[in-house]
Amino acid sequence: MPDTAARRTAARTAIRDEATRLRAIFAAAGAQVVDPPVLQPADTLLDLYGEDIRARAYVTSDAVRGEQMLRPDFTVPVVQMHMAHGAEPARYTYAGEVFRRQEEFPDRANEYFQTGYEVFDRVDPAAADAEVFALIRQALGDLPLRAATGDIGILAAAVEGLNTTPARKAALRRHIWRPRRFRALLDRYSGRAPVPETRLALLAAADPWADCPPLVGLRDRAEINARITALREDAATPPISENEVALLDAILGVRETLPFALEHLRDISVDMPAIIPAVSRLTARVAALSARGIDVDTLEFEASYGRTSMEYYDGFVFGFYAEGRSDLPPVASGGRYDALTRVLGQGAEIPAVGGVIRPGLLLELRAAS
Repeated sequence: MPDTAARRTAARTAIRDEATRLRAIFAAAGAQVVDPPVLQPADTLLDLYGEDIRARAYVTSDAVRGEQMLRPDFTVPVVQMHMAHGAEPARYTYAGEVFRRQEEFPDRANEYFQTGYEVFDRVDPAAADAEVFALIRQALGDLPLRAATGDIGILAAAVEGLNTTPARKAALRRHIWRPRRFRALLDRYSGRAPVPETRLALLAAADPWADCPPLVGLRDRAEINARITALREDAATPPISENEVALLDAILGVRETLPFALEHLRDISVDMPAIIPAVSRLTARVAALSARGIDVDTLEFEASYGRTSMEYYDGFVFGFYAEGRSDLPPVASGGRYDALTRVLGQGAEIPAVGGVIRPGLLLELRAAS
């Protein structure tokens, strides 16, 4: 066997061993070991991952099973398994390979190991958040990693509290995970950005179908008419106020250690009461983290953190990063995904939070230290 092949085999074995070691830590904490199939049903699960992962999934199909994909992560299939026949409360752990295309980062692996820990417990969500974060941190050992935290739920609550139409709120919620698109929509809805000339001409036309060529594409005439009606209704909607936009910008600008971030968000909540429940959940989480021995006084919090990660996260989000290695993805990451359990539970739901570690990155950083 050539030396390069032998080294590759040895490296793969070391990563597998490290993944198994990490899984044993989580199993010792009370998690049940599970092993979801590598092939997952794409038709029911792919949309749950969001735009980024959908574009990076490996998809195939056959006449018997239909469209299938190589699992891009473990969380969604674990949630599906739990909502089908899991008991409460429940903790799961797993170790195995995931697969994601890497056209944007060709130097990154498109096949790598993950080891994870997932908690389904409705009794005390803040305590579950702290449990997952603290256990992931413990499993990472003494590597000098920077921890970052955030909370998607605060921004989502702020959007829900805006004094505007349900359609505009839905559009903003849908694009929370696409910051540029979110900003463009907010600028348009607040009147900061001009309406495109082509749209103005369409809205002003007495008959938008006059002199139109034959239809080409997937949308039929009824769908296009519905879209034109929606655009006209939106054009007649008053703009989102400058005060509300300023409050959203203030939330998005929060980037401090947890105690100062919490104080800042409490100040904002005086003028935006819609975020009070989310800020209260953050308050409970800070206390739970502190009770787990986490130094919350130095823990970073960024209200925008997690907006380019998995779209199923809807609350607490976190990541651990190697200092000075901006070329690397997070060594570990995770978050809360309550809404995902509702979708896969077909109406049933349970608060859930989890996190994953990349054992290959752990070994790489240890070797370099």
